[in-house]
Amino acid sequence: MIKKILKKKIKARFRKSKKDLKKNVKNFFAWVKGAELVQLKECETSKDPVRPELDNNFRTSYGRKIYGVKYNDEIYAVMCFAFTNKIPKNVRELDLMSKDAFLQSANRDQKIGKIAIAYTVWSTKKGGGKLIVNQVFKMIKKSNHLNRLVTLSPLTVMARNFHLRNGAEEIQVNDETQNFEYKIIK
Repeated sequence: MIKKILKKKIKARFRKSKKDLKKNVKNFFAWVKGAELVQLKECETSKDPVRPELDNNFRTSYGRKIYGVKYNDEIYAVMCFAFTNKIPKNVRELDLMSKDAFLQSANRDQKIGKIAIAYTVWSTKKGGGKLIVNQVFKMIKKSNHLNRLVTLSPLTVMARNFHLRNGAEEIQVNDETQNFEYKIIK
């Protein structure tokens, strides 16, 4: 008799747990499906775990851009870009190369650089990092003048694993950084 009661309670608890899990998974994917990629005028640089020392002026001057994944008027992931014609090995080179590409663009219909350099990415919600990488990848693929998406990542195992897990190929390891490339096939 006690076994039957316990068995019923365990089955009921299992059904409830299964329902809760389905609901949580559905809620997780709801935000991912409803999220959109937006260009930002600024971001909270203090929340940037990779390059908090770079201010919004750096992130938006010389054609550099900030993108975010927005859902319900809240930003869940941020990625900052510079546009260059060569692959930088550090932030100083990124600054110089993106300025050079910006100045050269005056002669090329304002199309800045051929390589999009993602130099920082972070998210505040699980799945946000992968989502913004995929969204930006699609945007760059549609671009007429960009033919490469390369990162300027810190020399950390976490950064390496993140990019390799998301389909990038390691192209070089530098003194302070590492570069990964997401192949763009148009």
